[in-house]
Amino acid sequence: MNHLQTFLTVIGCFIFITLLCVLLLLLWNQCKRKSQSPSQIPVTISRPDPNSTSFSIFASFDPSLPQVSMPELLKATNGFDPKLIIGDGSSSLVYKAELSSGVTVAVKKLSLDAFQGLREFCAETETLGKLRHPNIIKILGYCVSGSDLLLIYEFIEKGSLDQWLLDTPPSFDSNWVPLSWNLRVKIIKGVANGLYFLHGLETHIVHRDIKASNVLLDADFDAHIADFGLARRIEGADSHISTQAAGTMGYMPPEYFGGYTAASVKGDVYSFGVLMFEVATGKRPNWPIKEDGQEIWMLEWAKKRIDENKEFDVLDNSISMNRNDLNQDEVCEYFRIANLCTCPQPRERPPMCDVVKMLDHLGNV
Repeated sequence: MNHLQTFLTVIGCFIFITLLCVLLLLLWNQCKRKSQSPSQIPVTISRPDPNSTSFSIFASFDPSLPQVSMPELLKATNGFDPKLIIGDGSSSLVYKAELSSGVTVAVKKLSLDAFQGLREFCAETETLGKLRHPNIIKILGYCVSGSDLLLIYEFIEKGSLDQWLLDTPPSFDSNWVPLSWNLRVKIIKGVANGLYFLHGLETHIVHRDIKASNVLLDADFDAHIADFGLARRIEGADSHISTQAAGTMGYMPPEYFGGYTAASVKGDVYSFGVLMFEVATGKRPNWPIKEDGQEIWMLEWAKKRIDENKEFDVLDNSISMNRNDLNQDEVCEYFRIANLCTCPQPRERPPMCDVVKMLDHLGNV
């Protein structure tokens, strides 16, 4: 019995010492992480050279992404003054802000809704972390304070494409004029290049919400794809299975509706095609158009006229008034590409690499 008691005592001491060592190791790691907390990293954010066309890619969220403190953001946004709001979404508000370093940024304050806000925060940081491309919005930092989740981006001067298409001048731009045909083509080419980049990564990124309000325009009207809250990384196969259709009505492809949904690069191609029609017509794809006493969706309305070789009839009025300055073959080719991208069957839609090549030839037709 004495031998058994001794054995049990030794085993008990061994377990106690082991647990104590594990506890001390955990405490040491926690202290180490605190000493290296991103909140201690000085925020020295600068915008990349706008003339540079180079880009780089890293596969995951950058753990060294600067964390900006809430006091800093409160000061930068004047206590989140509603007058500084430059954008809003279903689960966020975007503020124009100036950090203490003097850098102007855009601050996205996510909804307090635990699921949507957290999902968007995770999706944005995971997909955008160290992503670098001239047609992709750059994330500069983040803030987590209590239940508040905030993301900091480079500030894009001329607001969203949506504002420029629908005759609603951005309040911060006094030089607003209707977009010319050449500028619209330039913007579409920029979005195409951004999607080609995302789809061409070893681990594909599917945006899942390509639309005019998620395309931002800089001082030179170069396009920057924004809002990656619904984005997904796809490894191996070309699709991500989801139980819900994600995106915006009017832009979503037919296969995204009902039952289990395969979010794929071809879904982005369809949304891009819808965007092409929207940019050319100046009409929202999710607002019905009245014709012969009936309501018809923009995409169906535009395709019907294109089938009748009436491409100029669907152009935005501000463009069609100057039709003598337009190359008819170029306009027809533009709509041909848009038609291909919006084929009902995913397999019939071209990949973005082919779309980019076709768009690059627009100026030569």
